[in-house]
Amino acid sequence: MIHLGIIGTNWISDQFVEAALKTGKYDLAAVYSRKLESAQAFGEKYGDVEYATDLKVFFGIEHITTVYIASPNSLHFEQAKQAILAGKNVIVEKPAFSTPDEMDEIISLANEKRVYFFEAARNIHEKSFKKIGSLLPLKNEIIGANFTYMKYSSRYDQVLDGQEPNVFSPYFSGGALMDLGIYLVYAAVAWFGVPVESHYFARKISTGVDGLGTAILRYDHFDVTIQAGKIGDSFLSSEIYFDSGTLLLDGINSISKAEFHDRSHQQIERISLTAEENPMVEEAADFANVIENPNDRNWGLQYEEWVELARNVNRVLTYLRKDAGIVFEADKK
Repeated sequence: MIHLGIIGTNWISDQFVEAALKTGKYDLAAVYSRKLESAQAFGEKYGDVEYATDLKVFFGIEHITTVYIASPNSLHFEQAKQAILAGKNVIVEKPAFSTPDEMDEIISLANEKRVYFFEAARNIHEKSFKKIGSLLPLKNEIIGANFTYMKYSSRYDQVLDGQEPNVFSPYFSGGALMDLGIYLVYAAVAWFGVPVESHYFARKISTGVDGLGTAILRYDHFDVTIQAGKIGDSFLSSEIYFDSGTLLLDGINSISKAEFHDRSHQQIERISLTAEENPMVEEAADFANVIENPNDRNWGLQYEEWVELARNVNRVLTYLRKDAGIVFEADKK
């Protein structure tokens, strides 16, 4: 059994804990929050749980084996570092870290301390995502792709009122690309590899980060256009274009419907997909399989692929936002 400690008491932590418990491979051991009432309100529905309002105390709870971190983005690095130094595996909510230097340091430290680091990019762990990847043709048969994820954030109302909520703050490494765009970048890099050239055309808001934007990822034979936003809504599907037709996806963050429009035969092939009610179940199960099977070569290789993918996605994200002139406080360290 994996004994889980939680940092961050928002809705996404609740969703992850419920997903983890559903796998039957985890229990919730402890919750950290700066306010005891918040920690208790989060943990009381999960039974016998310890609470901490001090991170040193929290990381000192010996029976915690794995820490899930869902605090504001810019806090992930120091909290993950403390957890690893305390001998814990870390599952860090996406985006795991603000810069490539932070990512590299955590990966090196996890290897040194012989613990695991996972970035919780849930879409790449979903069966539907893996199935689409297995159906893609050779790269020289792909002529382009267009991925979109835009969803209005109610926190933008606070920005319009002159405030700076975490998700829109450069101090907390916020913005549309880091929040929603990361799903799209993960898909592109997982399916097609690291682009040879990248550009980001961002619509900055008053806080200095991107409210929405369009990125171009250039590959040897095709381009991927990415549209991400948190100050408007999009109802567009995502598409991958082939010599022989078009693959239509109902989303990239979570794929539940896919159709191949076959130009050669003038027909539409519907691809059978399954989706979990809780979209975090599959990533929680994948992480548990690695943690519980340290001597399994196949899971070891899979883990190494995820780590290298996380590293590459972080580098692409950093290049894109710097191309658009978006500077985080973490860049100044």
